[in-house]
Amino acid sequence: MVKKKGYDYFAALAHLSGYSSQAAENLHRILKSFNPANLQQMMAEMHKIEHTADLEHHQLLENLAKEFITPLEREDIINLAQEIDQVTDAIEDVLIKIYMFNISEIRVEALALAEVIKDCTHALGDALRELHNFKKSAVIKGNLIEINRLEEVGDELYTKAVSHLYRNCQDPIKNMAWTETFSCMEKCCDYCEHVADVMESIIMKNT
Repeated sequence: MVKKKGYDYFAALAHLSGYSSQAAENLHRILKSFNPANLQQMMAEMHKIEHTADLEHHQLLENLAKEFITPLEREDIINLAQEIDQVTDAIEDVLIKIYMFNISEIRVEALALAEVIKDCTHALGDALRELHNFKKSAVIKGNLIEINRLEEVGDELYTKAVSHLYRNCQDPIKNMAWTETFSCMEKCCDYCEHVADVMESIIMKNT
């Protein structure tokens, strides 16, 4: 009799990060060829990605509640899944902010931040795909370092973007709208770093 294969938490976590990458790629594409007339449709597409990620997150937690033995501590799996979910949520929130504030033109700094967010989620996906083999992997440490580097790049871009905004734009409403939007974009990178921090903690505890 063939033994039933158990739920693969490592694959599930890596799959969740795939939605973050998909959302980031979507955000970058939308901003690069921005058309306010299509924004509601783009928001619906983004929400579909976020909602599907939520469903898979809940499925992971449901399986976790039934498991007697897990490959990592339950709390670590829960924390990791929640932090990944935060990344996808934050990326969707950028688009929501653009809609809420009726932004009609995309600033060049936003495109640069969107590129960093995309790179950050890709590095995150690479790291999570290696997590199952963290004791032997020769590349996971480099992935985590890259996420931290990209988060610092995002911080620097955010600071310069807000500074340039207030030095060159005299419209207080636009300043408020873009300040909020830039802050939301910077948080996307922060959340990627939070996932990397949880992964690093898991690796340290289990080696």
